[in-house]
Parts: sequence; structure tokens; C-alpha cells
Amino acid sequence: MNWTIRNGTVLGTERLKHTDLFVEGGMLSDRGNGGREIDAAGLLVLPGIVDIHGDGFERQIMPRPGVRFDVGLALRDTDRQLVTNGTTAFHGVTVSWEPGLRSLQAAGDFVTALAAARPHLACDTRLHLRWETFALDALSQVIEWLLLDPKPLVALNDHTTGSVLKGAIARKIGQMAERSGLSRNDYMALLDDVWARRKDVAGAIEKLAAAARDNGNVLLAHDEASPEERRHFRALGAVSSEFPLTLETAAEARAAGEHVILGAPNVVRGGSHNGALDATTAVRDGLCSVLASDYHYPSPLHAAFRLASPDDAGFAKVWHLVSANAAAAAGLSDRGRLEEGKRADLILVDAKDMRHPKVMATFVGGRLVYSAQTLIETERAIASAAA
Repeated sequence: MNWTIRNGTVLGTERLKHTDLFVEGGMLSDRGNGGREIDAAGLLVLPGIVDIHGDGFERQIMPRPGVRFDVGLALRDTDRQLVTNGTTAFHGVTVSWEPGLRSLQAAGDFVTALAAARPHLACDTRLHLRWETFALDALSQVIEWLLLDPKPLVALNDHTTGSVLKGAIARKIGQMAERSGLSRNDYMALLDDVWARRKDVAGAIEKLAAAARDNGNVLLAHDEASPEERRHFRALGAVSSEFPLTLETAAEARAAGEHVILGAPNVVRGGSHNGALDATTAVRDGLCSVLASDYHYPSPLHAAFRLASPDDAGFAKVWHLVSANAAAAAGLSDRGRLEEGKRADLILVDAKDMRHPKVMATFVGGRLVYSAQTLIETERAIASAAA
């Protein structure tokens, strides 16, 4: 299906401008070629949001501790949320040593369900493997999953050290035990057993990093605590820093031209819920280049409008945080900008209420997958579609 989107305010590389946008064969084109028309008067036409890190789907699987739902059902419900906010999403599946929601078995069930559901999902939904570095027994399976198509992102996560050493993660022990279906005492006993194998972790990290490099998977490092850690993981092939714990670590990454990924909910809420870096300040200081949904799918859209008005000269740069930069960090060169030859992934946004912008329509690969209201078509378009 070909489309002409008329009368909208379209975001180019550097600025918004009133122009028409053409979609042909699922791609953006510089000319019209029949098909249907949409009157986008009063709407912003923006590159689709690329959500590189989100685990909000876990609430669809386990809305309450110990209450589980079918993964296929959860994926369909999550898909409905995603297309009202964006066009590409990487589901952050944690592969941990914990039992329950983040166990190896649960991850395997999710990977299988996503492979079955993906052709039927409206959002371009992909896999982000978050491997807990102390989950040594899961290493071979994670390496096998790196071969999936499309290639998953893979991130090195260490929430174990912080739990043992009473860091920020330690405050979540009760929540983590509840998620695992264990009592606090049983969880702590398991944690002690896992911690006892810590001498094997460095070698396992090197093995996974080598597999990711050999297979061409984008490798990320999560919760880096210092510039030294950033340099260490960079040497292993981790190309971006996810949720660095200090400004100095973020500065190290940005100075090297690497992406720093922080949570969009941090911007929307006015700060981190667990005392981490303030994302708004990091963006203003040039220390954050990508915003992700983390645990709340609407946040990338809303964060962009909290950071800049469409009237601001810097609006395009802010929107890149959730589109072009995120696509680049994920290794997706075919999307993130409204340019000829790119995938027609885009959203039409009503931003009259800046605090509550609303996606009115979503296109994924040139296909209209969501509309908040009946699209207004010209008589010519109706005749063309009926021909």
C-alpha cells in the first residue's frame, strides 16, 4: 500500500517543516505514486520511536508476584501498548541464576513464544538478551540464542555484586526474592551459593563477548560503575553504556563517541526512582544520547516533549534520543530518520497538549498498524484506493 501524508509538520534531520511525505513499497519516497492519502493537518510527523531497552512486558506475564499468564497472550497485549507509542522495540529478557520470572527456563519460554508471535505483531519486536554475568550455567544457551534471526542485542548485567556488597541493588532484595518465588532467607542462601562462584565470572564474560563479536551481535554493558569499567568493557567489544552509575562513566563513553542509554521514565518523573543519575541533567550536559522505555512504554514519547517543545530549535536533536540515536545504537541503519530510502516507520502525533502528547497513527514498514481515529481521506484518495 502506498501512502501520501499531506499537510503535516514533518521532522527532517535538523528541523520541522510543513511538507508532504510519501510512502511507497514500505519505504519513504521523494515522490507520490498513488495510493491513499492522510490529512495530517495539525499533527507532527515524526520518525518512529526505537525502544532499545524495555522490560515492561514482564508486568503482562506476572502482574502480581506468583501470578503468571501465558507469554503469547502477554506479547499480544504488550504489542498493543507498543504501537500506540512507537515502531521498534527490543524486549529486555533477563537470563539470571534466579528461579521464577527471570530464570533460564522462563527466558527460553519467552524466546520460543516471541519467535512464534513475531510475524503477527504490529510493532517490529526484537530481542535484547540481558545476561546476568553470574548466571554461569546459562552461558551456553545465551551464546546459542545469539544466532537467532534477527540478531538479538546482548547486554552484560551484574546485579549480583551490588546485592552482595550492599549497593543500590541490595535495597531490592525483597522484591527480587518475591519475583523469584522464594522466601527472603532462601533467596539469600541461593545468592551466597552464586557468589561463591565469582572467580569464574570474568572468563564467562570474555567467552560471551567473543561470541557476540564473532557473530556480529551488538554488545552493551549495563550499570558500569567507573570509567575504568567502561574502558574494560569497551576492550571486550561493548559499544554502548547502559545506565552507567556515575557521570564520570557516562563522560568516558561520550568522549569516545559511544552511546549512553538512560531511562526515559527518569525524565518523565523528574528523577530516578532508585537514586541513579538524573537523566534530564545528563541529556542537557551531553552525557546521554539514547532514552529507552526501561519499565514504562509511554515514557520515550513523553520524555522527548518534556525536554523540548516542537518550537525549540533543538527539538530534532531531542527526538534523535528516541529515534535516530537509538536505531544507531541498536545497529539498525534502515530507520530512525524520515529520509528517502529508509523504512517507513513513523508516528503522527498530536502535541497540542505538551504534557500529554498523543500518537494518532503509527506506520511500521509502511503499514498503518494503529489509528486513534478514522483517518480523513480526500475524495481522490478514496477513488484511488477503490480503483
